[in-house]
Amino acid sequence: MLINCKGQLIDLSTPKVMGVMNVTPDSFFDGGKYKNEYEIVTRAGKILTEGATFIDIGAYSTRPGAEFVPEQEEIARIVPAIEIILKHFPETLLSIDTFRAEVANASIESGAAIINDIAAGGLDDKMFDVIAKYNVPYIMMHMRGNPQTMQTMTEYDDIVKEMLFYFSEKVAKARSLGINDLILDPGFGFAKTTEQNYEVLQKMELFNVLELPVLAGISRKSMIYKTLNITAQEALNGTTVINTIALTKGAKILRVHDVKEAMECVTLFNKMSL
Repeated sequence: MLINCKGQLIDLSTPKVMGVMNVTPDSFFDGGKYKNEYEIVTRAGKILTEGATFIDIGAYSTRPGAEFVPEQEEIARIVPAIEIILKHFPETLLSIDTFRAEVANASIESGAAIINDIAAGGLDDKMFDVIAKYNVPYIMMHMRGNPQTMQTMTEYDDIVKEMLFYFSEKVAKARSLGINDLILDPGFGFAKTTEQNYEVLQKMELFNVLELPVLAGISRKSMIYKTLNITAQEALNGTTVINTIALTKGAKILRVHDVKEAMECVTLFNKMSL
């Protein structure tokens, strides 16, 4: 499983870690932490030193009920962060967490390597065209509605079957436009109840039928801390447990806030897989 990131081939047959950096004031775990060059460089350096292959930058919180952010505000937040990181760490592979085509376009022009779209093109019909234009790897997540409405859209007859159909349609559209490198994200916490999140996790290996790498983004989410009756700040141990389960279910990328601990999961999982 190879993806081409700015001419560099990344082999996902061995799981990789993607470190999260939110340049937003309202993300559920680390909102407001990374506002200036020093904070951005410090966070990026920590992510890379601890072993992440990718840094995922978000400038629009997609937590349930998140406030609307104008497109130009999102660009104004994210482009400087890209430029700062690449100035200090030029070889960094940056993933951009956005569902807007113009933000994706500006980010790729500024040096981003991957687009991570929570809506898989569903919230901006120009997104696929931008991905096809630059032919960058594209992470397509499963979601219904938008961040303001998704938690009211959790009715499924067979959630995994419906997700497989959703991804099949998205993959077919991407392939028709010549998009080569696709990654699937089940979208834990997006238009899913806690029980549905665990059902998807339990059956996650079924997504392998699509023969594409799967990303698991479970880090410190409510499916962990609400189940344990703790806070997101206390959910590192639970995150480690769920990340390990995700690896056994076939996850090829772990998207996390805590890179060191995720890398330890991957190292021990690889030892078991020898």
